[in-house]
Amino acid sequence: MIPGNFDYHRPGSVDEAAALLGRLGEDAKVLAGGHSLLPMMKLRLAEPKSLIDLGAIAELRVIREKDGVLQIGAMATEAALIASDLIRRHCPLIAEAAALIADPQVRNRGTIGGDIAHGDPGNDHPAIMLALGASFVLRGGKGERVVAAGDFYRALFETAMKADELLVEIRVPALRPGTGASYQKLKRKVGDFAIAGAAAVIGIKDGRCGHAAIALTNVGPTAVNAEAAAALLVGKAIDEALIGEAAKLAMSACAPTADLRGPVEYKTRMAGEMTRRAIREALKRAKGG
Repeated sequence: MIPGNFDYHRPGSVDEAAALLGRLGEDAKVLAGGHSLLPMMKLRLAEPKSLIDLGAIAELRVIREKDGVLQIGAMATEAALIASDLIRRHCPLIAEAAALIADPQVRNRGTIGGDIAHGDPGNDHPAIMLALGASFVLRGGKGERVVAAGDFYRALFETAMKADELLVEIRVPALRPGTGASYQKLKRKVGDFAIAGAAAVIGIKDGRCGHAAIALTNVGPTAVNAEAAAALLVGKAIDEALIGEAAKLAMSACAPTADLRGPVEYKTRMAGEMTRRAIREALKRAKGG
């Protein structure tokens, strides 16, 4: 398949890219790693008149830590996340989850920003960012704003990002002492999207859960914030019975659609099982295991 005709732009700075996007408007699409956009263009599901390639903007690949917050450039590749000492030290969940995405070829080109901004419920980073309490820095012609991950996803392939805005940075609070995190993903084969996935972040204090977050992948039109399941754990000593109840609440938040990966009931049950596994592993890590 061959995409339609388009103009190609390769800006050298964020300001130049933002200016281009503001001038070209909704007729333009931003190219990051290209693993989502290019297949859609080849199938003529997306036919932008202009393509703005962010590949030459070095500042968008920087990963740093400031005042207990990881600041990850939107063009940082999955491979860069896996290799980052800063990420492994302050929030290893991001590196572990990146290693579960697709295959080495995709991870060497695919970017965290592209995964997040596309708004695909099958992508892995959205649920992980929800569970981690991340926020996204958006920049456009009218300046810069920060949107919490919980406010970013609105509907299938629909986000809070405006047509003239770029996602430039992902901010993730470093995990606090006594906090464990895990992402569990079920897929049919290497390189496939998740049938269902679950991210869990658990904080333990004096033997009880002090804070918790649970989010799900590919079981709704957006990543699912399983708030009721997480709230059930807070203030309690977590045991298998409580994990089972939390999994049931997570399943009640699911609204998957049937496809080649399975029927609705199967996907919902697998979301529950991934939630169980994620809570167990996060709890083990929170306790120093």
